[in-house]
Order: sequence, then C-alpha cells, then structure tokens
Amino acid sequence: MITEECINCGACEPECPNQAIEAGDEIYVIDAEKCTECIPVYEESQCAAVCPVDACVPDPNHKESREELEEKYKALHGE
Repeated sequence: MITEECINCGACEPECPNQAIEAGDEIYVIDAEKCTECIPVYEESQCAAVCPVDACVPDPNHKESREELEEKYKALHGE
C-alpha cells in the first residue's frame, strides 16, 4: 500500500510489472487485486525500492504467501 507520506512524485508507477499503481486524488494508490509484491519478477517490491519517502509499505490487510503471489501473477499475465 502507499501511505499518506506519498509526495505524488510518480516514481513508483512505471516500476510496477503488473500496472497495479495509479494516481489517486492526492496520492498514488495500489490495486491489491493486481499487486504481487513484484513476485516472481523481482525479489523485492520495486515501488518500495524507488520511493524517495518510503511511502510504499506492505499492506497488513492483504497478506499473501509467495505461492499465492506467484499464482496471482500467472493469472494476471495469462501464464
């Protein structure tokens, strides 16, 4: 998820391999249905890696196992 610390810089949006990030009214938002925490493409969330203010953090309301994230990625990308 993206916290209210977001400065709306847009650095995160192009980094998402699932196009799960988009501009909201005041801050960027992540669609939890599309977010795979960058698994299996990367070993870490790319939005968090590029965020200059550490506003991209794990969402405590959407905890998923690595296997669930991999399956979601496959479903999103038709694999």
